[in-house]
Amino acid sequence: MKKLRKNKSILLINRKVISIMKQKKKEQRSNKWAFLIYQESVPEDYLNLLEELHVPFILSPWHDKDVNRTTGEFKKPHKHGVFFFESLKSYSQVSELISDKLNSPEHVEVVMSPKGMYDYFTHAENPEKSPYNIEDIESGAGFELDKFLAENNEDLLNQGSRNGNFSALITKYLPTH
Repeated sequence: MKKLRKNKSILLINRKVISIMKQKKKEQRSNKWAFLIYQESVPEDYLNLLEELHVPFILSPWHDKDVNRTTGEFKKPHKHGVFFFESLKSYSQVSELISDKLNSPEHVEVVMSPKGMYDYFTHAENPEKSPYNIEDIESGAGFELDKFLAENNEDLLNQGSRNGNFSALITKYLPTH
């Protein structure tokens, strides 16, 4: 009986910890958020909808060659995206925005490394995955994609990641107000 009570207590504590972790994630704030859109459910005019938000963004090419490692089947075609807000936004603010406007999954993640997202967009650093064309990256609401792509050669990326200042480098491509 004592062991059963102890196990129940541990289970309750674990549930409480998980609940607190989920709550903290929803309260987390950042000005760079990653999101996902699926081709089958996103509105056809998704680029116009994104532009209307007036938040600089960048989108990966359609990832339509990704394979589920477990099943070996193709994943649903999707795009990865990043918003670059002027001010801090919470998980719930961004989650609600993309699910309402883009019919997207509610899950969003803080972007710790814009360089990492850029690599992920094209699978540049992952030869095991199908590569995607840099020309198919989309952007809008003032994000200067051409300038970003032209200036981001391997030397610049390496320098930025070594010095930990890639975030400072990427801000050059955001609109100034």
